[in-house]
Amino acid sequence: MKKLSLIGLTILLTAIFLLPGSVLAGGDSYTCDTKYPIVMAHGMGASAEILGIIDYWWGIPEAMEDEGADVYITSVNGMDSTRNKAVDFKNQFLQIKAVTGAAKLNVIGHSHGTIYTRDAISNLGISGYVASYTSIAGPHRGSALADLIMYSFSDDVVDMLGGSLDFIYAFIFGDSDPESVANGYDVCTDYMIETFNPNTPNVSGIYYQSWAAKAKTSCPSVILEIPWLIMLGLEGANDGLVSVDSAKWGNFRGVEDAAWYSVGCDHLNIVGQLFGITPGFDENEFYVDLASDLKNRGY
Repeated sequence: MKKLSLIGLTILLTAIFLLPGSVLAGGDSYTCDTKYPIVMAHGMGASAEILGIIDYWWGIPEAMEDEGADVYITSVNGMDSTRNKAVDFKNQFLQIKAVTGAAKLNVIGHSHGTIYTRDAISNLGISGYVASYTSIAGPHRGSALADLIMYSFSDDVVDMLGGSLDFIYAFIFGDSDPESVANGYDVCTDYMIETFNPNTPNVSGIYYQSWAAKAKTSCPSVILEIPWLIMLGLEGANDGLVSVDSAKWGNFRGVEDAAWYSVGCDHLNIVGQLFGITPGFDENEFYVDLASDLKNRGY
């Protein structure tokens, strides 16, 4: 009897060492193994790797990959028109599709990345290859802050400031022929509501969803404190750059405002910035849950 027990124990221990971890974990390590690869699109004024050293999405892609996701990062000019960014995104999107061999891809965008990806999907012919579209803090109805900046000065002053930004983004951030003035006007409320949205309808067969971010009593990212206060008076609840109302698109999934003890979740916190310091908000957990939900929905 003891001999049989010893043999059984040996077999059991051997099986434990040989079986894949995913079997023993009941598949938990693959919670983000979506049917289609994920493509992420950054926002205005940045790139996938800012100044070549700072990852826009911080550790978020890696967190999803650790849970089984297949993630790809696109990068377009930080300052450029929506259409120019959309064309660049489309080209990268098709390259990713070719490399992966996937029939479709899941798109996740943040800030202006939610707008130029919508343009590419609706107007540049990639809709048939998109399974889902996720918007994070996107200015779908524009930003009153952009109105204030673009319409408070004369055209000459706007052009001068735009030229200075173009120089900075071309020679410091590496943009190719940037168009800062066009980028500014393209996120104004009148353009988004009266021109862009009517000409960029949702495409049937694609799952559209969105989240907003909100600073509650202050902006965790100090550089957004003043814009947040200005936006409070102009549009109400906001994340320092985009209002909660403007961020709603498709199936609105809710507002991320961090833990009860936190001052809130702002426009930078929602993508893991600044430098992963996001008090009261776990960005990795948020995106892992997002990818897991896409998987559960069949995407």
